[in-house]
Amino acid sequence: MSDRNSHLFGDFSERFAFRDWPNKAIPKVTAGVYAIWKDHLLVYCGMSGRGFEEKTKQNPKEFGLITRLRSHASGRLSGDKFCVYVANRLVIPNLCPDDLNRFSTGEVNLDQFTKTYIHKSLDYQYCLVSGSTEAYSLESLCRRGEIFGQKPLLNPAN
Repeated sequence: MSDRNSHLFGDFSERFAFRDWPNKAIPKVTAGVYAIWKDHLLVYCGMSGRGFEEKTKQNPKEFGLITRLRSHASGRLSGDKFCVYVANRLVIPNLCPDDLNRFSTGEVNLDQFTKTYIHKSLDYQYCLVSGSTEAYSLESLCRRGEIFGQKPLLNPAN
């Protein structure tokens, strides 16, 4: 981590296990950046708060970081790029023939396997920011490896 970014690292929360979701400490309306971990491996970095300044003028009950992390915790692939990446790169390669047979009968689906993986294996931490510009900037630093000393496995920046 470079010295010019060292102040940002201290703003990240401690790590929380997805298995303990929901997290009542996350404000209901806030922009933020988050890092998702599997032990010491940085898996994914993201942000929430696109259009934060305009959206918050509408006084939403929930918007931003809480809704993004909730979506990730759900394991649902529809509309969630993180869950798609987890399914494609971390879940599917480890399926066994018995799992595949259960898919064909409709007994299970990929969302269930993805949610189970996320809840058993992954932790997250977050940093609250003032708005969308700060969120984009901090997410970029995280994805380039400048905050945590490593680029995320699933969405590194070039």
